[in-house]
Amino acid sequence: MQRVVVPALLVVAAVMFMWAPYRIDAAPYESTMGLVQKIFYFHVPSAMTAMLSAFVCGFASVFYLWRRNPKADHVALAAAELVVVFGLIVLVTGPLWARKAWGVWWQWEARLTITLVMWMIFVAYLLLRRFGGPGSEVMAAAVGIFGMALVPFVYWSVNVWRTLHPTTDVARTLPPEMAGPFWWSVFAFLVFYAGLLLVRVRLERARAALDDAYVLLEE
Repeated sequence: MQRVVVPALLVVAAVMFMWAPYRIDAAPYESTMGLVQKIFYFHVPSAMTAMLSAFVCGFASVFYLWRRNPKADHVALAAAELVVVFGLIVLVTGPLWARKAWGVWWQWEARLTITLVMWMIFVAYLLLRRFGGPGSEVMAAAVGIFGMALVPFVYWSVNVWRTLHPTTDVARTLPPEMAGPFWWSVFAFLVFYAGLLLVRVRLERARAALDDAYVLLEE
């Protein structure tokens, strides 16, 4: 089944990403920021994807700690890697946008700081899996759950504290000519994410099977 689903998802994502620049170009300029505001169509969808992946990692980690199911651990590891990848996109596009919108590359405001901390937690997750030795998957699962717990703080921080970011209702208040390209980009990122997650889980399962085969050969 995955042999059909994964290529289909990646092809659909590729088509959506190829068409996205045309839709974004057709969207009107924001009145105060002009052209640079169009980073929004990549920055926000990548942030949404990173937060979704953090939830996937966290819930898979909970299931792994509960049942010690290796398949759940494979999903958690794959999702953690994608949090780091999409989180990096957020942390690169954000300052590029901020420099024009706010006049600075970085502000230690609530959402920016918590997002950076969450990203670093998932980097720590991957380092722990790579260098932690036997049993590191259990400790990493706890780290993944902690990283997931930060996602609501990232989301609600702009509503609780006065920050430079707009509040969470910004997507709902977009005019139709901006909302169309925005949601197109969101779905493109989500389809791409689903394809990458399935590919990475399959690779992790193959790696685990190969490790088991080496163990059997050594016995």
